[in-house]
Amino acid sequence: MMQSVKHKHRGDEEVVKELCLANGVSFENIEQVSKVSSLEIFFSGFPRMVGLSFFPRLCQFTILGQNIKHIEGLECCPLLRELWVVQCHLTGISGLQNCLQLEKLYLYDNQICEIANLESQINLEVLWLNNNCITQIKGLNTLQNLKELNLADNNIEKIGHSLDPNVSLQNLNLSGNKISSFKELTLLARLPRLRELALKDPTSTSNPVCLLCNYATHVLYHIPGLQRLDTYDGLSKQAKEAAESTVMKKTMYYNMRVRTAQRNLAEVRLSLMERKKTMLQLPGECIRTLNHTLKSLEGELSKVPASCKKSACTLEDGSTHLVDGSIDRSDQTTDISRDPAVEHKIHSKIDALRERLVPWMRRLNEIEAWYERSLTQATNMMEYTVQFLLMELESVGNIRLEEGCCTDPWFTSCCDLLHSRFSHSDFKVRNIAGIKINKVIRIHNNALRQRFEDKLHTLLASEESISSHRNYRRRLEYLFYIADPEKNSEREEILCILEEGFKTTEQNKALETEGAIPLSNSLSVAEQPRIEHALRQASQEDSKHSTDTNHFRHGQIIVSKVFVGHSVPIREGDPLDRSRYPNAFSVYRNVDTKHRTAPSEERTNSTKTHTGPECSPRQRQWFVFDHELVLPAYIIYFEYITTGDQEQPHSKGIDETPSNDIILDSEVLNMEPMLKPQPRLLSLDDKILLNVARANVLSQITVLNLHGNSLRKLKEISRLTALRHLTISFNEFTHLDDISHMPNLKFLDASHNRLVTLEGLRLGQLQELDLRWNELTKVGEDTAVLKTHTPALLKLDTRFNPWIGSKTVRMTILGRLTTLTHLDDMMVAEEEAAYAVLMAAGSKINQAFLLAHSSTNRDRPRSLSLLSTAQLLCPLSPAPQGLTRELELDWSAKITVLNLDSQKISKLINLNKLVNLRWASFNDNDISKVEGLDSCLKLEELSLNNNNISTLNGLSKLHLLNKLSVDGNQLSSLDASALDRLPNLSFMSVENNCISSVHGIKRVHSLLELYIGNNQISTSRDIYYLKELTNLIILDLYGNPFVEKLENYRIYVVFHLPSLKALDGVAVEVTECESAKDMFGGRLTPDMVAEKLGHSNYSDITYLSLQSSSIRMVDLSPADLFCSLCSVNLDHNNLTSFSGLIYLPNIKALCLNYNHIESILPRRKAALTNRQMLLSKVHSSGYGQQSPSKGKGETGPLEPLMGSLEVLHLSHNGISNMANLQLSRLTNLKALFLQGNEISQVEGLEGLHQLRELVLDRNRIKALADNSFTAQNVLLELHLAENRIRELNHLDPLIELRKLFLGMNKLQDITELDKLEVLPSLTELSLIGNPVAKNSLYRAAMVLRLSQLLVLDEVMVTLEERTRAELFSADPSTCFQCPGASLPTTVINLPGVLSLMPRSIPLRGMTISGGLQNFMHGQDNLLSNVDEAQPHSINKYKKHRHGNAVRNGQADNTFRHVQRTGSNLPTTGLLLDGNRVVITYPSQEQDSRFPIGGKPPPM
Repeated sequence: MMQSVKHKHRGDEEVVKELCLANGVSFENIEQVSKVSSLEIFFSGFPRMVGLSFFPRLCQFTILGQNIKHIEGLECCPLLRELWVVQCHLTGISGLQNCLQLEKLYLYDNQICEIANLESQINLEVLWLNNNCITQIKGLNTLQNLKELNLADNNIEKIGHSLDPNVSLQNLNLSGNKISSFKELTLLARLPRLRELALKDPTSTSNPVCLLCNYATHVLYHIPGLQRLDTYDGLSKQAKEAAESTVMKKTMYYNMRVRTAQRNLAEVRLSLMERKKTMLQLPGECIRTLNHTLKSLEGELSKVPASCKKSACTLEDGSTHLVDGSIDRSDQTTDISRDPAVEHKIHSKIDALRERLVPWMRRLNEIEAWYERSLTQATNMMEYTVQFLLMELESVGNIRLEEGCCTDPWFTSCCDLLHSRFSHSDFKVRNIAGIKINKVIRIHNNALRQRFEDKLHTLLASEESISSHRNYRRRLEYLFYIADPEKNSEREEILCILEEGFKTTEQNKALETEGAIPLSNSLSVAEQPRIEHALRQASQEDSKHSTDTNHFRHGQIIVSKVFVGHSVPIREGDPLDRSRYPNAFSVYRNVDTKHRTAPSEERTNSTKTHTGPECSPRQRQWFVFDHELVLPAYIIYFEYITTGDQEQPHSKGIDETPSNDIILDSEVLNMEPMLKPQPRLLSLDDKILLNVARANVLSQITVLNLHGNSLRKLKEISRLTALRHLTISFNEFTHLDDISHMPNLKFLDASHNRLVTLEGLRLGQLQELDLRWNELTKVGEDTAVLKTHTPALLKLDTRFNPWIGSKTVRMTILGRLTTLTHLDDMMVAEEEAAYAVLMAAGSKINQAFLLAHSSTNRDRPRSLSLLSTAQLLCPLSPAPQGLTRELELDWSAKITVLNLDSQKISKLINLNKLVNLRWASFNDNDISKVEGLDSCLKLEELSLNNNNISTLNGLSKLHLLNKLSVDGNQLSSLDASALDRLPNLSFMSVENNCISSVHGIKRVHSLLELYIGNNQISTSRDIYYLKELTNLIILDLYGNPFVEKLENYRIYVVFHLPSLKALDGVAVEVTECESAKDMFGGRLTPDMVAEKLGHSNYSDITYLSLQSSSIRMVDLSPADLFCSLCSVNLDHNNLTSFSGLIYLPNIKALCLNYNHIESILPRRKAALTNRQMLLSKVHSSGYGQQSPSKGKGETGPLEPLMGSLEVLHLSHNGISNMANLQLSRLTNLKALFLQGNEISQVEGLEGLHQLRELVLDRNRIKALADNSFTAQNVLLELHLAENRIRELNHLDPLIELRKLFLGMNKLQDITELDKLEVLPSLTELSLIGNPVAKNSLYRAAMVLRLSQLLVLDEVMVTLEERTRAELFSADPSTCFQCPGASLPTTVINLPGVLSLMPRSIPLRGMTISGGLQNFMHGQDNLLSNVDEAQPHSINKYKKHRHGNAVRNGQADNTFRHVQRTGSNLPTTGLLLDGNRVVITYPSQEQDSRFPIGGKPPPM
């Protein structure tokens, strides 16, 4: 022993010498060099930590590459601040208890498995434990000064909350571990000073989580203070903002989807209610019939004792007011009173009726139970859906749960798989014939899939055999897993499997479960534990129905992709421990099913279901040891189908043939005695009351039965002051206000009526009240009446009423009516009553409430949660009974979060001191007003769901509010006065209210999300109010009336709100946007008019101008709205027809220049375009109204349209065929403008008998046909300038034509002008620009031939000119010098005739008065300009041709279009007024015939 000790000492001495040598310290003088503060030893020579006592002032010690297993010998180094023990084979952390000054500890590249024994190192700032064998982060709780932690290259899978105390941590390296969940990274947000984070350092392998999409986005959102992530240094502000934006959008998206799921549940509930109502009809009618007969018999029976008191032969005399033909009541009562046998029969029949009521009441209970089961199942499915969506959100899309449909191949494969694994023989004993698959969800978990594939590749790589690589797919199975029903945490287990996969063997052992994952290829084997558990529970609750399939009807199963690998059978007696099967990946046992049927007994009624083991692989149960080899792939929700199809209690429907129960009812109802028909009382007076009650005076009546009389009023009943028992069942009462002030009434049966309220009931002594089978809905209001006016009530029956919130009816009644001993035929227990009273007691916001339900958090947690901030930061807790601690003076000012959900608060009070409140929730209370928040100016989120709020007044001062939720209240409108003052509001939810318009929200421009479903919005005009919300991206209008009424609702909204990304819970697709543009682009609707004009007083609109508005269709329906509209200007649009304009009743002027008009109505084509097919659905668009085109034979005249239209502008529309326009249908048209088109033939005017003016300038007309003007015998003005006319034929019908404009055509032959002589009324003619106008004889010839002509080529025809023309006609040599001369340049004087001008004088709006005398006196002035007159007019005309101007001017148009209707007098040209001649010519400044600025004239 001493030898070994000495040897050890000599060995330690050598180690110390080596240490001294390595650090340049003399071993001989080691005791004198105690001031050494730093030592280091590398690679060898230091196998043990010895000799450190010689260095008490040691501050830094570095050991590298030694074979040290434990840290020791540091007890004498209390000043040590930095320790390096690297690559030294350490297996644990120890020996640091006295190193209290230690600040840096480096223990990397060792074999440490656990972080321990660091509790005393409170000053530690740097800790490196990378490249060890650590699997769990722990043991760091006391290191609050730790700033740098390196745990890279370990086996850590979870972060957990172990780092929460390390609030000073700034640098964290977790690279090279096995962290795979974003949830773990979320926990790092609790480190407020974290600046550098490494999860995939270049020197290490990446964590699985780093391979997931949106990894960087997730980290940057949750840890915005990061300055370095992995290799990204100096993270930019833009990157963090992008992460914020991405998360915000995802949160909005998933919030929308969660709301959609909740809304779907509400729809399912409503559907189940309707179905339940239908199912209750038959039992209800049967019960009503049985009850009616029962109460009638009881009424007759109650009369027997009263009549027996009198003589058997004595009857009460008196007449009653009965319906004609009815039988006297006294007659039928007499027989009963005299015959005891009849009385016995009545008792027997009453008993039989009561027995028949039992199965029908049982049926009601079955229907109610079915409803509750169905609703529970739907609720569970919704909750699963919500949890799935939250899982997707938290994983930032790396977990996705895809619901399948019948068109998905994988959905069909899953269904086939489950059907193939269903064995009828296994379930025959359960009376199950098959399964119905309700839903299949495919699981996309990127992390689990990557883990499964990596593990599989590793295993395959380790196997040497090539054949194993080829055959590994044979060892892949799809097996079933069902959660353990004994744990009562099925949902949590399933969610955990979907997110993290199956538990490890160690985790299963810790939970005292089997050490392997149980799986099966058989549905019956997998389902057996769940079915047995459900039946055991059912037997404990109800032994009669313990085998009912309803207890386990609905199931869910996880289908997993499993690599079973090398699998061996289980050895009986051996535990499921991997150590027992070292070379196996899994073990299995074969299952022999009981009650197997013969092949001939296999079911044939299920088409898709295979018969199980008889035609499938052997049924087995597997146990897989490695959880990484089991990949959850699908979840299948299914239900069992019974052989008798007994799963639904409504199999006996109301429309089916009567069942056995109905036959039995009929037999009982036909039993003797059969009551004679009851006479119906028409009124109640004293005689009737006395006769019915068998009394002599009213004061003696104590019992009164008015059953089955169809009564609605009981005005005389209050006089029966002695009445104690009153029956008014089976009548028509809706109110009970007549039954009041009856001091002795103790029993009232008002069942089977139509009561909608109890208001007016006042019975102070009432003890029993039967209200079954009525129409009461508002339990709160009705119980308030009973509480106030029936204080002695003991028994109350309210069953079979359509109560709102039926689940809380009993508690509400018991909470208010504290005197009740029986409710709904059930005794009230003391505990139940006390709990109800406690629940009914209202709460007030006081100091205790504020302390119990508040928090002082400064920042919203960075959590991907859809809870409100108040719910997230301050979970609900019971209110304290009193204060247990002293409060600071400003305690209320520190509160930032307040959660008072479900506290039965009726008023918002005592909030004035919460000046820093930022997030508040008051859901599920009884608040009726938004008040008391004026001091909470920092409020950002406010939730007031499910209260009684009717107005939003009280929010106007909350300028920082960005989220507002007021679902389930009584709002009828949105108060603009309050909402306009919320400039930061981005989220608003007002679902399930009574809002009829969104007008009040149109100026909340910051709004991003708006949920306003299930309200009363009924007009599409409200969409125009939302158009101002240019930032709106999510909108939910589902459940509003106009959603159903408006055709093509969805694309209508998408078109008008192009910024929308989602509508009614469904993302807006690109195809929808395209369809919306195609259908509603350019559609003129009343809503568009209201938007443009700023009001919707359509009946006040007389003039409408919407030029250049890209209008393609007019849908101003109903047209009667625009009864005052007279003038419409739609120039420069995209119309192809008059569309909905044809329905406007009083339109007189219509301007459609610069469109693409083809016809009044859309022309039918062989194949319609998609857009036309859409438009054809809109009646008011005019599509589908076109009459059939002429085909096999000529059709009759078309029906006239637009009878009020007088002026029509269709210039520059590209019209080539006038007949296709169908202008003849506009029978009242007086002015038609078609200039600037492509018309080559004048036609289609046969029906325009009233036409006064026709403009066809700038077309392609070459000639006039014989039918061009057949109906225009009152036409006054015709414009044909700038065409290609060579001949002037067929003008005969124009006998009233005053003006004809033929300028810039191709008239060459002067003899062609002779044809104008057929126009006897022509006063103005223009031929400027024609070749014929160059002829020197042209003007004189025209003046001579047209005796009525006053103006030619815009120049007035004077008397002198006409005289000269006549002279020339008589003697040409006296007037012309040569053949080429036009007129002499000198003045010609003739005896007796005034001097004449050498040339015609152009008129430019001149007014000449005083007759020819004044004209002569002004001769000198005129002569100065006469030389330039003719050329000037021609140049001016050409100028207008290039400018596309129209000939007529503003003043002329006003006169022509409006004031001249129906007149035969010329409206322009020469007008005679006594001796005054007024010649007016229009200016040529505009192309439109409308006056002043292109607008139509006032009509």
